[in-house]
Amino acid sequence: MASKAEARSVGQRLLAAFEAAGAVEVTPDILQPAEALLDLYGEDIRARAYVTADPLRGEMMARPDFTVPVVQAHMAEGAEPARYAYMGEVFRKQDHRGSARVAEYFQAGYEIFDREDPEAADAEVFALFAKLLKPLDLSATIGDIGLLRAAVEGLDTLPARKAALARHIWRPKRFHRLMERYAGLVPVPESRAALLLGARSDAPWIGLRAPEEMAARIAVLQADAETAPIAAADVARLDALFALRCTADRAPAQLNDLGIAALAPAITRLERRLAALDARGIDLTRLAFEASHGRATMEYYDGFVFSFETADPGFPPIASGGRYDALTRVLGGGRAIPAVGGVIRPGLVADLGGLA
Repeated sequence: MASKAEARSVGQRLLAAFEAAGAVEVTPDILQPAEALLDLYGEDIRARAYVTADPLRGEMMARPDFTVPVVQAHMAEGAEPARYAYMGEVFRKQDHRGSARVAEYFQAGYEIFDREDPEAADAEVFALFAKLLKPLDLSATIGDIGLLRAAVEGLDTLPARKAALARHIWRPKRFHRLMERYAGLVPVPESRAALLLGARSDAPWIGLRAPEEMAARIAVLQADAETAPIAAADVARLDALFALRCTADRAPAQLNDLGIAALAPAITRLERRLAALDARGIDLTRLAFEASHGRATMEYYDGFVFSFETADPGFPPIASGGRYDALTRVLGGGRAIPAVGGVIRPGLVADLGGLA
């Protein structure tokens, strides 16, 4: 494993390359307010972040990534367009004893905020990373969470069902359990069936929710129970989309062959992105495309996603990134700007022999 000094040295070289590409260095604080991170990730983030408390600033977290504070700073006072770069340590608590993954490591990153041509910005970030990492002979994979979101939005079912599925796109097991329920492939839980049939309990009312809130929730469940299951053909097409893997040059045709009308705008954006990648010298016939890429690991991305990895499946991704337009809207209080970026782990680069 590379020493901290070696990782920092590689990180400084990456930072210099990002600055040469037009980025301005930013240095977010190591301690970040927990509120924004909890709003984004929910209580699950506590299992992965180091949490502490400050008597004046309240609950804080040791920086789990750079993207959130960079977006917050840009939405508060950044000019447009903007390119930012950073290099420093992030902190990730491991979920079990004896984990081989480190809890503290360097990240070097590059972020673009630009309304003019989002697909060109996607290609700029990917091509820059591909150029810097070329000496390592890594495998690159791209995907598009926007395709999955569009397919869910296009389902012929209740808006509440589509909203629930969209919330869990990043949690495949939960998503597929929901899909099975909405498609009528699993029985309704006995407790829910009893509730919908009017079962009552003599237990005292406890908890923070008012009776009116519970009544509204029961009404939603009743509407769901009275709605026809999602069609088997729609489930099959969605499953085929999630399983789609091919080279990038073949992706638009294979996506069109699925027959999901709601994908048309997302496929058009994909075609523009692929054209921009081709113009930057990326060989699309050797670039892997996976429709579900990043689905379980890239929680705040809502469009283009990518990663660079070694042939060893036990080795973490060397670099990853993607588009996070919705995150800028959340952290911008309703204001938004198209944004894309990515991070490289300098320590892993050093483990593989460093940059040429």
